[in-house]
Amino acid sequence: MDFDTLRDRALAYREELLRRKKEIDPEFDWYPFDTLANVLHLDGLLTGQNREVFGGLAGQRIADIGAADGDLGFFLEDELGCRVDLVDTAAPNYNGLRGARLLAERLGSSAEIHDVDLDSQFRLPAEHYGAVLFLGLLYHLKNPFYVLETLAERAELCFLSTRIAQLSPDHGTRLAEQPVAYLLHPTEANNDPTNYWIFSETGLRRLFDRTGWEVVEFTTVGCRTDSDPAAQDRDERAFALLRSKRGR
Repeated sequence: MDFDTLRDRALAYREELLRRKKEIDPEFDWYPFDTLANVLHLDGLLTGQNREVFGGLAGQRIADIGAADGDLGFFLEDELGCRVDLVDTAAPNYNGLRGARLLAERLGSSAEIHDVDLDSQFRLPAEHYGAVLFLGLLYHLKNPFYVLETLAERAELCFLSTRIAQLSPDHGTRLAEQPVAYLLHPTEANNDPTNYWIFSETGLRRLFDRTGWEVVEFTTVGCRTDSDPAAQDRDERAFALLRSKRGR
Protein backbone atom coordinates (compact mmCIF):
# COMPACT_ATOMS: atom_id res chain seq x y z
CA MET A 1 0.00 0.00 0.00
CA ASP A 2 1.36 3.44 -0.93
CA PHE A 3 1.36 6.10 1.75
CA ASP A 4 -1.04 8.41 -0.08
CA THR A 5 -3.74 5.76 0.27
CA LEU A 6 -2.85 4.99 3.88
CA ARG A 7 -2.88 8.69 4.79
CA ASP A 8 -6.32 9.26 3.28
CA ARG A 9 -7.74 6.20 4.99
CA ALA A 10 -6.21 7.26 8.31
CA LEU A 11 -7.85 10.68 8.08
CA ALA A 12 -11.21 9.06 7.29
CA TYR A 13 -10.70 6.65 10.20
CA ARG A 14 -10.00 9.64 12.45
CA GLU A 15 -13.45 11.06 11.74
CA GLU A 16 -15.09 7.69 12.30
CA LEU A 17 -13.22 7.19 15.58
CA LEU A 18 -14.29 10.63 16.84
CA ARG A 19 -17.88 9.67 16.11
CA ARG A 20 -17.48 6.33 17.89
CA LYS A 21 -15.94 7.98 20.95
CA LYS A 22 -18.93 10.29 21.26
CA GLU A 23 -21.27 7.31 20.96
CA ILE A 24 -19.35 5.29 23.54
CA ASP A 25 -19.29 8.04 26.16
CA PRO A 26 -19.45 11.75 25.26
CA GLU A 27 -18.45 12.68 28.84
CA PHE A 28 -15.39 10.43 29.00
CA ASP A 29 -12.02 12.12 29.44
CA TRP A 30 -10.53 11.03 26.10
CA TYR A 31 -6.97 12.05 25.21
CA PRO A 32 -7.50 15.56 23.79
CA PHE A 33 -4.76 15.68 21.13
CA ASP A 34 -5.05 14.36 17.58
CA THR A 35 -2.62 11.44 17.43
CA LEU A 36 -3.82 10.33 13.98
CA ALA A 37 -2.72 13.71 12.61
CA ASN A 38 0.81 12.28 12.85
CA VAL A 39 0.13 10.69 9.44
CA LEU A 40 0.41 14.18 7.95
CA HIS A 41 3.93 14.55 9.33
CA LEU A 42 4.83 11.01 8.23
CA ASP A 43 3.57 12.02 4.79
CA GLY A 44 6.19 14.78 4.77
CA LEU A 45 8.86 12.40 6.10
CA LEU A 46 8.62 9.43 3.75
CA THR A 47 10.08 9.59 0.26
CA GLY A 48 10.61 7.23 -2.68
CA GLN A 49 10.26 3.54 -1.90
CA ASN A 50 9.84 4.33 1.78
CA ARG A 51 6.33 5.57 1.00
CA GLU A 52 5.40 1.89 0.76
CA VAL A 53 6.98 0.91 4.07
CA PHE A 54 3.67 0.47 5.90
CA GLY A 55 2.46 -1.98 3.26
CA GLY A 56 5.37 -4.22 4.24
CA LEU A 57 4.11 -4.24 7.84
CA ALA A 58 0.74 -5.80 6.97
CA GLY A 59 0.02 -8.68 9.33
CA GLN A 60 3.16 -8.07 11.40
CA ARG A 61 3.38 -7.42 15.11
CA ILE A 62 3.93 -3.76 15.95
CA ALA A 63 4.06 -1.74 19.15
CA ASP A 64 2.50 1.69 19.61
CA ILE A 65 4.56 3.04 22.51
CA GLY A 66 3.27 6.10 24.33
CA ALA A 67 -0.02 5.23 22.69
CA ALA A 68 -2.38 7.62 24.55
CA ASP A 69 -5.83 6.16 23.65
CA GLY A 70 -4.31 3.92 20.95
CA ASP A 71 -5.91 5.60 17.93
CA LEU A 72 -2.99 4.98 15.57
CA GLY A 73 -2.51 1.40 16.70
CA PHE A 74 -6.21 0.62 16.28
CA PHE A 75 -6.10 2.08 12.77
CA LEU A 76 -3.13 -0.08 11.73
CA GLU A 77 -4.85 -3.14 13.17
CA ASP A 78 -8.01 -2.35 11.22
CA GLU A 79 -6.32 -1.29 7.97
CA LEU A 80 -3.28 -3.57 7.74
CA GLY A 81 -4.21 -6.47 9.99
CA CYS A 82 -1.27 -5.74 12.28
CA ARG A 83 -1.04 -7.47 15.63
CA VAL A 84 -0.77 -4.53 17.97
CA ASP A 85 0.68 -4.00 21.44
CA LEU A 86 -0.39 -0.67 22.93
CA VAL A 87 2.31 0.26 25.45
CA ASP A 88 2.17 3.19 27.84
CA THR A 89 2.69 4.04 31.49
CA ALA A 90 -0.70 4.34 33.19
CA ALA A 91 0.28 6.94 35.79
CA PRO A 92 1.14 9.79 33.37
CA ASN A 93 -1.25 8.56 30.66
CA TYR A 94 -4.02 11.14 30.24
CA ASN A 95 -6.77 8.83 31.54
CA GLY A 96 -4.74 6.02 33.09
CA LEU A 97 -5.12 3.85 29.94
CA ARG A 98 -8.87 3.63 30.53
CA GLY A 99 -9.49 5.20 27.13
CA ALA A 100 -7.43 2.58 25.31
CA ARG A 101 -9.11 -0.26 27.22
CA LEU A 102 -12.58 1.13 26.56
CA LEU A 103 -11.90 1.57 22.86
CA ALA A 104 -10.43 -1.93 22.54
CA GLU A 105 -13.54 -3.39 24.14
CA ARG A 106 -16.04 -1.41 22.09
CA LEU A 107 -14.18 -1.76 18.78
CA GLY A 108 -13.81 -5.50 19.23
CA SER A 109 -10.05 -5.06 18.90
CA SER A 110 -7.50 -7.79 19.53
CA ALA A 111 -4.86 -5.22 20.47
CA GLU A 112 -3.17 -5.95 23.78
CA ILE A 113 -2.77 -3.08 26.22
CA HIS A 114 0.29 -3.05 28.47
CA ASP A 115 1.01 -0.76 31.41
CA VAL A 116 4.82 -0.53 31.29
CA ASP A 117 6.95 1.87 33.32
CA LEU A 118 9.19 3.19 30.55
CA ASP A 119 11.39 4.94 33.13
CA SER A 120 12.34 1.58 34.63
CA GLN A 121 14.55 -1.23 33.30
CA PHE A 122 11.49 -2.48 31.43
CA ARG A 123 10.85 -5.37 29.06
CA LEU A 124 8.63 -5.18 26.01
CA PRO A 125 5.70 -7.62 25.72
CA ALA A 126 7.22 -9.40 22.68
CA GLU A 127 10.72 -10.39 21.60
CA HIS A 128 10.36 -9.05 18.06
CA TYR A 129 8.41 -6.33 16.26
CA GLY A 130 8.28 -5.40 12.62
CA ALA A 131 8.07 -1.79 13.77
CA VAL A 132 7.49 0.39 16.78
CA LEU A 133 5.67 3.72 16.78
CA PHE A 134 7.45 6.06 19.18
CA LEU A 135 5.88 9.42 18.53
CA GLY A 136 6.15 12.44 20.82
CA LEU A 137 7.59 10.47 23.72
CA LEU A 138 11.39 10.62 23.83
CA TYR A 139 11.66 13.99 25.61
CA HIS A 140 9.27 12.76 28.32
CA LEU A 141 11.63 9.95 29.36
CA LYS A 142 14.28 10.03 32.05
CA ASN A 143 16.57 7.57 30.24
CA PRO A 144 16.18 7.92 26.47
CA PHE A 145 19.47 6.08 25.78
CA TYR A 146 18.28 2.91 27.51
CA VAL A 147 14.86 3.03 25.85
CA LEU A 148 16.19 3.43 22.31
CA GLU A 149 18.82 0.74 22.86
CA THR A 150 16.14 -1.66 24.11
CA LEU A 151 13.93 -0.93 21.11
CA ALA A 152 16.82 -1.54 18.70
CA GLU A 153 17.18 -5.04 20.15
CA ARG A 154 13.52 -5.86 19.54
CA ALA A 155 12.31 -3.96 16.46
CA GLU A 156 13.33 -3.75 12.82
CA LEU A 157 11.95 -0.25 12.25
CA CYS A 158 11.05 2.72 14.43
CA PHE A 159 8.89 5.72 13.56
CA LEU A 160 9.97 8.41 16.01
CA SER A 161 9.20 12.04 16.73
CA THR A 162 10.46 14.28 19.49
CA ARG A 163 11.04 17.93 20.29
CA ILE A 164 14.44 19.39 19.42
CA ALA A 165 16.00 22.84 19.83
CA GLN A 166 18.62 25.05 18.19
CA LEU A 167 19.14 27.60 20.99
CA SER A 168 19.27 27.56 24.78
CA PRO A 169 16.28 29.32 26.43
CA ASP A 170 18.29 32.51 27.06
CA HIS A 171 19.39 32.46 23.38
CA GLY A 172 22.94 32.77 24.64
CA THR A 173 24.14 29.37 23.50
CA ARG A 174 23.69 27.82 20.07
CA LEU A 175 22.91 24.12 20.46
CA ALA A 176 22.15 23.07 16.90
CA GLU A 177 25.62 21.94 15.81
CA GLN A 178 26.61 20.41 19.16
CA PRO A 179 25.77 16.79 20.14
CA VAL A 180 23.92 17.82 23.29
CA ALA A 181 20.66 17.50 25.22
CA TYR A 182 19.12 20.25 27.33
CA LEU A 183 17.73 19.20 30.72
CA LEU A 184 14.55 21.13 31.40
CA HIS A 185 13.54 22.58 34.74
CA PRO A 186 10.21 21.00 35.87
CA THR A 187 8.30 24.22 35.09
CA GLU A 188 10.28 25.34 32.04
CA ALA A 189 8.21 23.78 29.25
CA ASN A 190 4.41 24.01 29.51
CA ASN A 191 4.78 23.70 33.29
CA ASP A 192 4.98 19.92 32.69
CA PRO A 193 7.47 18.10 34.95
CA THR A 194 7.42 15.06 32.63
CA ASN A 195 9.37 17.07 30.03
CA TYR A 196 13.01 16.12 30.58
CA TRP A 197 15.48 16.07 27.69
CA ILE A 198 15.35 18.15 24.51
CA PHE A 199 18.12 17.27 22.06
CA SER A 200 19.80 19.30 19.39
CA GLU A 201 19.45 17.69 15.95
CA THR A 202 23.13 16.76 16.09
CA GLY A 203 22.69 15.24 19.54
CA LEU A 204 19.60 13.30 18.45
CA ARG A 205 21.36 11.85 15.43
CA ARG A 206 24.31 10.78 17.59
CA LEU A 207 21.89 9.19 20.06
CA PHE A 208 20.34 7.18 17.24
CA ASP A 209 23.74 5.95 16.10
CA ARG A 210 24.99 5.02 19.57
CA THR A 211 21.80 3.15 20.49
CA GLY A 212 21.87 0.96 17.38
CA TRP A 213 19.77 2.78 14.79
CA GLU A 214 20.40 3.86 11.20
CA VAL A 215 18.55 6.98 10.05
CA VAL A 216 16.54 6.12 6.93
CA GLU A 217 14.48 9.33 6.72
CA PHE A 218 14.63 12.54 8.76
CA THR A 219 12.78 15.86 8.71
CA THR A 220 11.75 18.63 11.07
CA VAL A 221 8.54 20.62 11.41
CA GLY A 222 7.50 23.75 13.28
CA CYS A 223 9.99 26.51 14.11
CA ARG A 224 13.01 25.71 11.94
CA THR A 225 14.96 28.87 12.78
CA ASP A 226 16.24 29.46 16.33
CA SER A 227 13.91 26.97 18.01
CA ASP A 228 13.94 27.13 21.80
CA PRO A 229 13.38 24.29 24.31
CA ALA A 230 11.22 26.40 26.61
CA ALA A 231 9.12 28.60 24.30
CA GLN A 232 5.85 27.20 22.94
CA ASP A 233 5.96 29.51 19.93
CA ARG A 234 9.47 28.29 19.03
CA ASP A 235 8.69 24.57 19.12
CA GLU A 236 10.55 22.38 16.60
CA ARG A 237 9.89 18.67 16.16
CA ALA A 238 12.01 16.01 14.49
CA PHE A 239 10.43 13.05 12.70
CA ALA A 240 12.53 10.05 11.74
CA LEU A 241 12.25 6.60 10.23
CA LEU A 242 14.94 4.43 11.78
CA ARG A 243 16.20 0.92 10.94
CA SER A 244 17.84 -1.23 13.59
CA LYS A 245 21.51 -2.02 13.04
CA ARG A 246 21.25 -5.08 15.29
CA GLY A 247 20.61 -7.42 12.35
CA ARG A 248 17.07 -8.55 13.15
